[in-house]
Amino acid sequence: MTSVRNSDTDISTDPVSAQLPDAVKLTKQRASGRLEAIALPLTWLAVIVVFSIKEHSTFFTTSNASSILASQAVLVFVTLGLIVPLIAGDFDLSIGSVVGTSALTIAILNVQHHWPIILAILVALAVGVVVGLINGCLTVLLGIDSLIVTLGMSTLLAGVTLWASSANTITGVSQSLINLVIVDRLLGIPLEFYYAIILALILWYVFQFTPLGQRLLVVGRNREVARLSGMRVSMLRIGALVTSAFIAALGGVLIVGTSGSAGPTTGVDLLLPAFAAAFLGSTTIKPGRFNPWGTVIAVYFLVTGITGLQLLGLASYVQNLFYGGALILAVSFSQIIKRRRIKRGI
Repeated sequence: MTSVRNSDTDISTDPVSAQLPDAVKLTKQRASGRLEAIALPLTWLAVIVVFSIKEHSTFFTTSNASSILASQAVLVFVTLGLIVPLIAGDFDLSIGSVVGTSALTIAILNVQHHWPIILAILVALAVGVVVGLINGCLTVLLGIDSLIVTLGMSTLLAGVTLWASSANTITGVSQSLINLVIVDRLLGIPLEFYYAIILALILWYVFQFTPLGQRLLVVGRNREVARLSGMRVSMLRIGALVTSAFIAALGGVLIVGTSGSAGPTTGVDLLLPAFAAAFLGSTTIKPGRFNPWGTVIAVYFLVTGITGLQLLGLASYVQNLFYGGALILAVSFSQIIKRRRIKRGI
């Protein structure tokens, strides 16, 4: 160890001592990052505990837990579909209308035209793919902002479903679909919940372990860097919008299987909750990044809060207040986290 001495100071030039402040700073950053990652799950747990104490006879029951988990499976599907283009840097405002169009397609073909339920589902999924392809081509090939394209598509699909259904709800969808979605259960929970978890698992694997998922992340962060790296940015963006619409169409299968019916307004109320959950989910598990497991946690955190407040006697308007407020706060928090990570150089 060497040192520089004068009458007033004794300054150590030991390299280990010089690195200590950086090591402490790095440790604090890691601790802060871990806290950010688990903040929402901890809050969700606290909400469950509070409502279980307040309304133990109605909230803290297996039937209520089963209802919460199953009833939001469609929203989980829609939100998971939504985060795919969001990760690639695009928005899909048509996702709720795609759910309704898919559900109505199944109802019309199966109930009115007596098609086998499997063929009706396949056509509905094909419709979703076509819608996603149109969204992608208009956005990428013509250079139109995805917000404009998908908003227009949403309005167009709303008109189509209103015309095709004659403004009526179509009931009587095949019982076999209803059985596979809501009637059949595993551990007391309808199968639709497990379908949502399987989808989250698939997307998590794609984004975590496959080159395709990593390329989408790069495209979302910096398209110019992605192009210079030789990535087919246009195809990746189109593929993301097609995937979003396809997953939304799967959500349409679930929603018609849950209710056994479909109408002109089916699915339209899912857009705001989906965006709220997507942005809220980006603040947890992997803060600053849209991610599947954060999305699932965010969906169930929101519905747990809404269910608890309604059981306490608040009117149904609390749902809009909760989702709207959650979206504003989630976007704000995600921006704060993003700026903090940029400042840290992460």
